[in-house]
Amino acid sequence: MSVLLSALFLLTAVSGTGVALSRTPRQQVLAMAVNGMVLALLFMALQAPDVAFAEVAVGTVALPLLFLVVLASTKMDRSPRGGDP
Repeated sequence: MSVLLSALFLLTAVSGTGVALSRTPRQQVLAMAVNGMVLALLFMALQAPDVAFAEVAVGTVALPLLFLVVLASTKMDRSPRGGDP
């Protein structure tokens, strides 16, 4: 079990670094979703299934989906406007 926890802690650090080093917003959102899944696996390994399920629902699905919707809507708002001063 100790090896599994060590590997998950290392994977959490790597995925968190991936979130911080991502350049484009879409890559950041996908990295956040991966980080949420890694955290959920870590919580399951630490015997906290309720926290793991919440992390899957919020950190892996709901929050990235919300961010992708916001990114899509801001992209639509940037369309060129013809004759507006």
